[in-house]
Amino acid sequence: MTEVLDPVHEAMMAAAKPTSEHAWLGRLNGEWNYEMVIEQPGKLPVSIAGTGIRRALGELWTVSEGTSDTPGGPSMLRTLGYDPQKGKFVSTWISSMMSHLWVYEGFLDADERVLTLEAVGPSFTRPGELVQYRNFITVIDHDYHTMTGASLGDGGQWKNETMTMHFRRKK
Repeated sequence: MTEVLDPVHEAMMAAAKPTSEHAWLGRLNGEWNYEMVIEQPGKLPVSIAGTGIRRALGELWTVSEGTSDTPGGPSMLRTLGYDPQKGKFVSTWISSMMSHLWVYEGFLDADERVLTLEAVGPSFTRPGELVQYRNFITVIDHDYHTMTGASLGDGGQWKNETMTMHFRRKK
């Protein structure tokens, strides 16, 4: 006996079929070592190392968890997927060092190397204000990718942030 689905369930099942964008996310799965370099004007650069694991949640999502190697360092959790109805990548990010839930939407460049994710979050220089951010995940090769960021500054110009993360696949 064949089960007949109503139109709502049929639409949900069609939306749950993996796309090429979902397959692209698989490039990021694995175990990673990372180094984050933070540069601030007038100060020496700070380097923080850590580890993370990114795994598939079915064929539609990835979930990543990371911790820094510094004593008492933050833990982080990110979800990342693609929403065919929006035509955008979607993501959330939380960290043990802040109470803000980051909600991102983004797009992949034409070469399928750079995923741009955009969110609104707390300003790191003006307490109490919200700022628009962009994170750029750039796949260099199978074993190496980076994440850099930018924020929308006064006058509507994007400015590079002072943080770069280098992710290298554990061997």
